[in-house]
Amino acid sequence: MAAQSPNFGILRRGGRRRTGARLLLGLLLSSSLLSQSCSVKKYAISKLGDALAGSGETFASDPDPELIRDAVPFSLKLIESLLAESPRHKGLLEAACRGFTQYSYAFVQQDADRMEDEDFQAALKIRDRARGLYLRARDYGLRALEVDHRGFAAQLKEAPEGALRRITKRETTGLLYWTAAAWGAAISISKDRPDLIADQPMVEAMIDRALALDEDWGEGAIHGFLISYEPSRVGAAAGAEERAEEHFRRAMTLSGGLDASLLVAYAETVCVARQDRAEFEQRLTQALAIDVDRKPAIRLSNLIMQQRARWLLDRTAELFLE
Repeated sequence: MAAQSPNFGILRRGGRRRTGARLLLGLLLSSSLLSQSCSVKKYAISKLGDALAGSGETFASDPDPELIRDAVPFSLKLIESLLAESPRHKGLLEAACRGFTQYSYAFVQQDADRMEDEDFQAALKIRDRARGLYLRARDYGLRALEVDHRGFAAQLKEAPEGALRRITKRETTGLLYWTAAAWGAAISISKDRPDLIADQPMVEAMIDRALALDEDWGEGAIHGFLISYEPSRVGAAAGAEERAEEHFRRAMTLSGGLDASLLVAYAETVCVARQDRAEFEQRLTQALAIDVDRKPAIRLSNLIMQQRARWLLDRTAELFLE
């Protein structure tokens, strides 16, 4: 896979809005109920799990990346603690898959990328941590898919396309996307791990199935993933860059041109591969020009990707041969 991480639409829409006060009330209520009976305990955990599983929009619209960087680990550990009590709660499993993927890319892998030129060994350690978080996310995604499709993980290893044909509901698209994103990201930073690289056909089958089920899911998120992924497909031949360009144009249409992650992914993948410095700078400048308040649902993602756009512009001379 390409060295660049796939485009994830980082910290985009996560579900129904939940205010902090409502979530706190739920926590207090569940604490009271937990002491009453096993059945009530399960009910309370299920309801709290539903609330947490749909609470991502508050983070996604926040204007302060550093605040979210500090807050997300607590949220993830709370989700894991609830999963210990309710291990087949599909909403919590998907929230864990999504959350660990987003956190690892936005706040761990990017730290490694920026540090690599200054301290290569430190960057390797951070990248190892990112891989561990991605694999944790992948495992939660596979567990969520197992809830409705018993034996799915084993069948996926034996015959990826056949296993995925069993999944026919459009509402499963997001789960397929996040599981593929986590798995693909782990592979992309594991060139020394042949065991992970061998998993690539499963990632391809999963993201292709997500595209077939609902190609406009997440306002172009799947196409955004494929911008970076097309040149890295198993046996990728001539035309990979053109396919990536097609995904870019479709994603830009679906997102209304307000998703900076698409522009950054295209610049990193297609423009660098073509050694087109002028378009590289143009696309990153276009990403920086996006008004993050025009689309609050992905405000945090746009802020994070604008940070990456500035970093990439600073590295222009390293990425292009004169």
